[in-house]
Amino acid sequence: GTSTGMSAPARVVDWREHFDRLNNGAILADLRERMLHFWQAEGGAPRSYRISVPQGRDVLRPGMTRVIRKVEGPTWRPTPAMRERNPRLPSSLPPGPGNPFGSHALYLDWDHVRIHGSADPAEIGRETAHGCIGLANADIVELFVSVTVGTPVRLI
Repeated sequence: GTSTGMSAPARVVDWREHFDRLNNGAILADLRERMLHFWQAEGGAPRSYRISVPQGRDVLRPGMTRVIRKVEGPTWRPTPAMRERNPRLPSSLPPGPGNPFGSHALYLDWDHVRIHGSADPAEIGRETAHGCIGLANADIVELFVSVTVGTPVRLI
């Protein structure tokens, strides 16, 4: 692809190193490399995207989960930990400019963890103060149309 956040991975990543099969495709989020790799069900080379990752106490744990819901125009709600740190946060933000989830979100089978777009393109490739995986809005749109509910997601 030619989207702004996409770049070639430092090495070729083989899905077989991380998944048993590709029935629903597969997503690998490499938090150290700040890269997300997506394989379609047919296999082939992954699409790879630069991502923002959480920092400090919001660090994601390695493990397996899956996409449970896809939302275009997601509503953002701060997590309980975010509200504890900053009680002035709004209870929610509707879709649109300024929404931290950007234009699209993939909800995972873990509380408060999403793969989503970013309202701030400067965040991509960096550590951010929230607990999700962020992609450039152009990249999340590309990923969103290809991913299905049930796609396995592995964080390493």
